This record gives sequence, structure tokens and C-alpha cells, in this order.
Amino acid sequence: MDVTELFEGSTPLTERLLAESPFESPGAMISAARRLKDTLSEPERIATLNAHPRIGERRELLSAASLREQGAGVLRELDTLNELYERRFGFRFVVFVNRRPRTEVLEVLRMRLENGRDQELATGLEAVVDIAEDRVQRT
Repeated sequence: MDVTELFEGSTPLTERLLAESPFESPGAMISAARRLKDTLSEPERIATLNAHPRIGERRELLSAASLREQGAGVLRELDTLNELYERRFGFRFVVFVNRRPRTEVLEVLRMRLENGRDQELATGLEAVVDIAEDRVQRT
């Protein structure tokens, strides 16, 4: 299992995971990630979050029909709120989508804009590990 693929590239978190590998199981790797995320410095946390793609970013892969179906207005609002989030907190919004519709993710983003910066750093990093854990379970 490629750690960098699970965690969106070479990040401070993946570097620490690779330094501790090999792991006896995928579950052990996820447990290590949960522990190691809390040892990252603030710049390392931000670099790990910023490695994730923005929610709604892959618009160029959608056909005109898909854009209509998924709601171009929702995508525009995601863009706007992503920009607002990044200006407010200084790092990318990361959420474990878990196959939820974009409209629900939009609500999560609106709510998280009300949080403090430290809480968002912690919440975003938890989402990074949750996403990787889901990827492990689906492979």
C-alpha cells in the first residue's frame, strides 16, 4: 500500500510514517498516522492539509450535463467558501466527504468557517487520516 497515495503525496505526515514503516498491518499504519499527526509542527500540519485537492476542484473532468446535474451554483459556492476558508485560516479546507453530496459538504464548510484556527487544524488533520483509512478499507 503506497502511503503517499493514501495521504495525497509526500507530506510531513507521510515522511514520518515512512520513517516508521514497515507496519504490521494497514490498521497499524492508520494508528501511527493518528498518533503522528499530533506531533507535527504548525507549518508541517499546514503543508499536510495543503497537499489535499480543494473540494469541487476537478470541474474540468465534468461534462456539461454533469455540471448541470451536480449544480454549477453549488460548485461556485464551494469555490467562494474555499477561498474564504483559506483566507481566514491560512490552509486548505479538508473534509472526509464519505460519499456525501456536495450540498452537504457545503453545509459542513459553512459551519466550520465558524470554528477557531486551532480547531480547524485539528479537524482537518483528523479528516486527512479518516480519508486514508477509508481508502485502505476500500482496497
